Amino acid sequence: MSGSAYRESFRLAWPLVLSNISVPLLGMVDTAVVGRLPEPYALGGVALGANLASTLYFTFGFLRMGTTALTAQAFGAGNALELRACLWRAFLLAAVIGLAIALVMPLLVDAGRLIFAPPELIDPEFTAYARVRLLGAPLALANAVVLGWLLGMQDARAPLALLIATNLLNGLLDVAFVWGLGFGAGGVAAATVIAEAFGLALGIFLIHLHLARLHAAPRPSRSAVLAPAAFRRLFRLNGDLFVRTVVLQLVFILFMALGSRQGPVILAINAILLNFFLLASYGLDGFAYAAEAMVARAVGARDPAALRAAVRAGLANAATLAIATGLAFWLASPWIVKILTDIPAVRDGAIGYRPFVALLPLVAVWAFLLDGIFIGATRTRLLRNAMILAVLIFAGAALALVPVFGNPGLWTAMLVFMAARGGLLALIYRRAGSGADFASGEAAG
Repeated sequence: MSGSAYRESFRLAWPLVLSNISVPLLGMVDTAVVGRLPEPYALGGVALGANLASTLYFTFGFLRMGTTALTAQAFGAGNALELRACLWRAFLLAAVIGLAIALVMPLLVDAGRLIFAPPELIDPEFTAYARVRLLGAPLALANAVVLGWLLGMQDARAPLALLIATNLLNGLLDVAFVWGLGFGAGGVAAATVIAEAFGLALGIFLIHLHLARLHAAPRPSRSAVLAPAAFRRLFRLNGDLFVRTVVLQLVFILFMALGSRQGPVILAINAILLNFFLLASYGLDGFAYAAEAMVARAVGARDPAALRAAVRAGLANAATLAIATGLAFWLASPWIVKILTDIPAVRDGAIGYRPFVALLPLVAVWAFLLDGIFIGATRTRLLRNAMILAVLIFAGAALALVPVFGNPGLWTAMLVFMAARGGLLALIYRRAGSGADFASGEAAG
């Protein structure tokens, strides 16, 4: 086969890999700024507040995923009118959800307080951070739409520029608000929200540049944007992705719960090891996003050959990155663990999980990549059902292995979960004629 699909996959993926890696780096900047204050209370408040905000926003990740899929399908079909309409519908949905979060913010903060039970001196910092971040929900969710639409337009460099500019401003404002003005955790949250507002303005400008190239295309009427059939498809797609994401989060809740029951040292070890999982997932998601955009474009064009080429290219490129990541984790994980903690029991215990850390990207890559393929093809009902079954497999494996093997059994169950996700989706894909049915242009689900 021609190497054009491989080059296209790499062209789209490498900016996305860098963009994704900037996300944990932003968290490291926040931690570094408040971690050098005289008292640790702000650091604890930021950690808990950021966990609440990121969990909430991750739940509505369908705003990015669904927008990419529908935009790329319109792009592949050459439907300039629908390209504009997709954007408006996604912005409307993000605005409704974001405003709802902002309106019920006090209740969400109270719920976070019940869940996390912050100590007395940390509670004010947690509250200050969470209130500001959740008031900025409309901005955060609108930015997800911007990123999704730009990627659907097969543009990966604009999201890279957007995220780098936003994160750089956030870091500068962190220093100014916390070290310069002494605002504490609330200052960190304010820096993030202001950076998100700047990012949204820049993102709208980048979208305008794309729309300017469609100047000959008619603008969608209000009735076209609000067409009931289009919104029904949007809600089916996003509803499936919402359920899939909530169920996925249950895995990590159960994982942390089973780890915490084994004592504080095991809990700390798992917190250290999850950094490797996050790093691998952010990197591998770059190729998943690229596959999503390429597959959706092929579906829009109803081109099975292009779809299969996109899948093969994504699998090959993502597997290469997974092998490199696994090797890097094997070689560097002891050194990274020693940087993350100097507590002997935690450090030595975490280093002992080196084989699990090295295997993780090799096992997880197929789940990430196939997620992108199914989302791009808008076969989200199949994706949702496979995720539910994989979660049940994880629960069964964890409940069987943890009582016998302890924490190594828990990490084995996590590998089983990742393998089940990838294996189930691969089976469904092959039954669909290796994706031939996916290019039929069928509606979401």
